[in-house]
Amino acid sequence: VVYNHTAEADQRGPSLSLRGIDNRGYYRLQGDARHYADYTGCGNTLHVVQPHVLRLITDSLRYWVTEMGVDGFRFDLAAALARSMHDVDMLSPFLAVIAQDPVLRRVKLIAEPWDVGSGGYQVGAFPPLWTEWNDRYRGAVRDFWRGALPDVRDLGYRLSGSSDLYAWGGRRPYASVNFITAHDGFTLRDLVSYERKHNEANGEGNRDGSDDNRSWNCGTEGETDDERVRALRRRQLRNLLTTLLLSTGVPMLVAGDELGRTQGGNNNAYCQDNEISWLDWGLLEDPGWRELFELTARLIALRHAHPVLRRRAFFSGRAHSADGLRDLAWFTAHGSEMTEGDWYAPAATLGMYLSGRDIPGRDARGAAVLDDSFLAVLHAGEGPVEFVLPGTPWAERYEVVVDTSREEQTQAPGVVHRAGAVVDVPARTVLLLRVVA
Repeated sequence: VVYNHTAEADQRGPSLSLRGIDNRGYYRLQGDARHYADYTGCGNTLHVVQPHVLRLITDSLRYWVTEMGVDGFRFDLAAALARSMHDVDMLSPFLAVIAQDPVLRRVKLIAEPWDVGSGGYQVGAFPPLWTEWNDRYRGAVRDFWRGALPDVRDLGYRLSGSSDLYAWGGRRPYASVNFITAHDGFTLRDLVSYERKHNEANGEGNRDGSDDNRSWNCGTEGETDDERVRALRRRQLRNLLTTLLLSTGVPMLVAGDELGRTQGGNNNAYCQDNEISWLDWGLLEDPGWRELFELTARLIALRHAHPVLRRRAFFSGRAHSADGLRDLAWFTAHGSEMTEGDWYAPAATLGMYLSGRDIPGRDARGAAVLDDSFLAVLHAGEGPVEFVLPGTPWAERYEVVVDTSREEQTQAPGVVHRAGAVVDVPARTVLLLRVVA
């Protein structure tokens, strides 16, 4: 939902609705009372502090919930709605009204936690009822898989629910809506196929759309017949989707990314109602894209079946049993636990151990929640790496569940390794291993 601006554009018009009713009453104006204060990049900003504007928005939201059965909203440029007079204020009238409304406070509330004004970037700052699009997650995951992270500190936070952003305010991991792509920007396929935007068809001289895409074209710009490049791109897609669906938090997947949809490098296809923006289900007839689709389905089913992959509380990192097993542990390729120095050192490989024995909360019958334990190995290096599987107390044996180096993913590979074994992890690969007795 877009309540932060209207189609009136700036002070030059056109007049379509609210400006013709009460320009001063509905819009934020600058000191000269003629020019608009533009926190949205669209020419105008609704003045949500005004009681009648606030009532218009909340009446609309309640209608969607009570009459139309909508169970949640994603608020475009939510920081603009949270501005009081000028600055973003988490005690603003809009957020206060939502918090006390008996209808709206019970639905899903998702903020795009920024606007284009000064101080508008508010990731991690919204109050407890709200979840947020976490672009810190997007940036870290994109940079890791294109080999641009200086170290893995930020990646560790993002994979484990972004406690640095959300724990301090009493929020839970599901406050983080994890995403790699959204409706704005490249599709996932274009993210691994283009390093530059190609928005010429929009008629704006390729000036529109972001220039900071954090993408990698795998060696060739755009579509190619080079099968080595095509195979690498499919592997990178498997890596990105697997990382997203194994991360703690709420995964957000753009329709079409699971079957290789492309916009031909257009990263701002807002004005393209044609093949550029349509969803082509015919892609499923291509065996390569069908395999990607089926891997995505497997990962979603895996996430649904295992509560350790969708925790509702942050990890503590502390040992909860006499054997020293912790709910979360990090490993280097040598099979040793990460030290503080390891977090600051350049690295292309990270091991993440998730214990199914230490999941907070109870199930519907009041019993403790128990699950399998998993070891995820993420390797973004250009060449293979030897990874030593951690031994006691972490595991005695490991079964491979997902291996993104494989083109065919319809069935679990099922290879079993003993703890302490040295596993050859191919270049640019995610391995997910389940702990077995």
